[in-house]
Amino acid sequence: MVTREDMKGWIIECLQSRGGSRWPKDVARYVWESYEKELRLSGDLLYTWQYDLRWAAQRLRYSGILKPVNGRRDLPWELS
Repeated sequence: MVTREDMKGWIIECLQSRGGSRWPKDVARYVWESYEKELRLSGDLLYTWQYDLRWAAQRLRYSGILKPVNGRRDLPWELS
């Protein structure tokens, strides 16, 4: 079953395959197109996965894998 922790890898995978930087909506599109089946089979996560994706991105920022955005919403997600 898919967890929030799995989403960290999906974000990294997306950004690495797309030049290191993408807008959150583009990452969400990538995740849906690549992992729709897993999300549909994940129980309640199906209804919260976009929130959980943002949670995972924040955890990646805390660990230094993503660049900080300092509360701004006008910056893409970017690998450090």
